[in-house]
Parts: sequence; structure tokens; C-alpha cells
Amino acid sequence: MEPQVDAAELRPLSAFASKLADVARARAMHYFRSDVEIAIKTDASPVTRADREIESELRSLIANRYPHHAFFGEESGGSIGAGLGWVIDPIDGTKSFICGVPLFGCLIALLEDGKPVLGLIEMPALRERWVGYAGRTTFNETPARVNACTSLKDARLFATSPDMFDGQDADAFSALSREVGMRRFGTDCYAYGLLASGLCDLVVEANLEIYDVVALVPVIENAGGIVTDWNGRPIDKDFSGRLLAAATPALHRQAMAALRRR
Repeated sequence: MEPQVDAAELRPLSAFASKLADVARARAMHYFRSDVEIAIKTDASPVTRADREIESELRSLIANRYPHHAFFGEESGGSIGAGLGWVIDPIDGTKSFICGVPLFGCLIALLEDGKPVLGLIEMPALRERWVGYAGRTTFNETPARVNACTSLKDARLFATSPDMFDGQDADAFSALSREVGMRRFGTDCYAYGLLASGLCDLVVEANLEIYDVVALVPVIENAGGIVTDWNGRPIDKDFSGRLLAAATPALHRQAMAALRRR
């Protein structure tokens, strides 16, 4: 089903998302490279006071401006259902944030009936921002476009960490890695912005959650790229956890075939 919300309706929603990103940037930088309070969640991942404060503030701003919109956040949960709703990852790359690495971001997505229609990647420490919706992606308010790479042997492959792949997923990623021109690690959500700007060609990851990915989809797709799971399924509220983002359909097909060869 095609989205019902059109470009004219998305424009003010995009402006609002950018205001949310401004708030997230200020709050993140208040705590970045400080002695911020850290806790360990039940899934063994870290969370900081900054994560929780950013999400709480954004949730409140959304509720005040759009009280009928749904909300789902990494730290406080919520729902993803029919109609319009927001999905927030207040700090994507909390480990980077804790270690003083500037490659952490805030992810803001607007979904319609469970499908992402607007996405924003905010990189607070770098003062960089990608926004994608309605056929257009911008990087710091200038148009962004994916690279034209169509061959694995020429492709630049990114993933956050080799540790995110287990068992057969690790074998599949290794098989793909052997066929690409270059691979890089440690970028968290930044890799997806680089893909949208034509500076990398593939991002392959696993063991992700819905809040990790839905903001990335409009950014990449509206820059001309393609984002699916490893089986070629669109990213929606039923996301499987494995993500494959590519600059071109030809490159996407080759990468998906390589992941299956393992």
C-alpha cells in the first residue's frame, strides 16, 4: 500500500523532526565526554542518563504537538500501529558515546501504518544531519545522492562491528566480505548517512531492533538506494533483525546472493 501522507503534509512534520533533533543534539552534547551516569539493561547493553533524558524530552514534545500520534522509543517502549507514529532511538551507538567516540547519533522516524515515511539521522558531535522523505534526502540541507556502484569488487562495505554476527550470520558476512573491495567497522548509524551521500556502497548488519533501522530507510531510499532485510523484504514493524542497505539494485542483488552462499 502506498503512503497516504503526501509531501505537503510531510514538510511540516520534517521541520518538527529537525526541531526534535536540535533538542537531542543539545542534550547529547551536554553529557558527551563527561562523567555521565551509566547503567546496564537486562539485555546487557549500556544506557546512560543522556539516552533517557533525550527520549523523555522528545516524547513529551511529540505528545504536546501531535497528541494523536503513536510513539515507540528504545528506552520507554510504546506502540507501533495504524496511522502516524514516531520511533526514536535517542542515542544510537551508546558504547561510542560512553567512550568519547563522536560517531553516535539520534534516530528519528515517522511511520504511517507501520512503514517509515520520514527519517532523520542526527550526528550531534559532528553537527551533521540527514533527512529523507517524499523523494528527497538532504545532508545539512543540501541534496544527497547514493553512489552508482554496481559491482561487489568495487564496493565499500560497512558494519558497526563483526561481533554483531553469530553462527550462520557470521559465515554469511564473511562470505560477502571476501567479495567486496573494502570493509570498515565502528561507525554505528553514521554508515547509513555515508551511504546516502555516496561515500560507502553497502551496509550489512544483524541483531538489530526496529528503533535501530526505521529512520535509516527513508534517508537511503530517498537518496536513491535500497534497504531490505537479508531476504529482500521491506523494513517495517515486523523487521527480522538483519539489514542490507545498498547503493544500487544491482549491488543489492549481488550482496544478497553472496550472503546466501556463505
